[in-house]
Amino acid sequence: MDELELLKKDWKKDGDNKYPKLSYKDIYSMILKKSSSIVKWIFIISLLEFVFWIIISFALKDADFNKRFETYHAEKIMLPFMILGYLILAYFFYKFFMNYKTISATDNAKILMENILKTRRTVKQYVGFNLIYLAVSAFMVLGIQFNRDKEMISLVDKASANGEVLKLYAITIIVTAVLLAVLIGIVLGFYYLIYGILLKRLNKNYRELKKLEV
Repeated sequence: MDELELLKKDWKKDGDNKYPKLSYKDIYSMILKKSSSIVKWIFIISLLEFVFWIIISFALKDADFNKRFETYHAEKIMLPFMILGYLILAYFFYKFFMNYKTISATDNAKILMENILKTRRTVKQYVGFNLIYLAVSAFMVLGIQFNRDKEMISLVDKASANGEVLKLYAITIIVTAVLLAVLIGIVLGFYYLIYGILLKRLNKNYRELKKLEV
């Protein structure tokens, strides 16, 4: 039983005891403060995550694969896709910040509950977008390789001559899907450890508010 549970238990009791008497407003203020802090950390962590991936992308800029990919001259395909991704991420950062501001200024338990639910939805949408963007990016890169990589084109030509082009495509797609599934699993594990823990705490605050409203 955490501090809030002890205080709520005491709040409902009659008579004197060692804990201070707290009103409904006092307990609500505690839940509000905790919820505001959690949403603030969701916003901060999302920004730190974005900075982390930017650093990784710059660190790998001179990697062999990236240098090779530059020779494909696929900027007209990838650049708009990347810009779209950044715009959507900016939208989520804005939503996280506004969720924090809204929750911090909430003075009604029912509205606070609604804002908590909105925050939960925003986090789930953010995670979903990142995973979908990762999957689409992987298959876009694969498509560009099939179309512009000389070695890949040579393999396709040989497979076509032997009547095994569908087999080549199938094996490549399956291997890519398996590797992508492993990567998505790792990313999901990260999200579960970070955002999952914060959402659990936020859900707990939501349940506390429901009890107060009864």
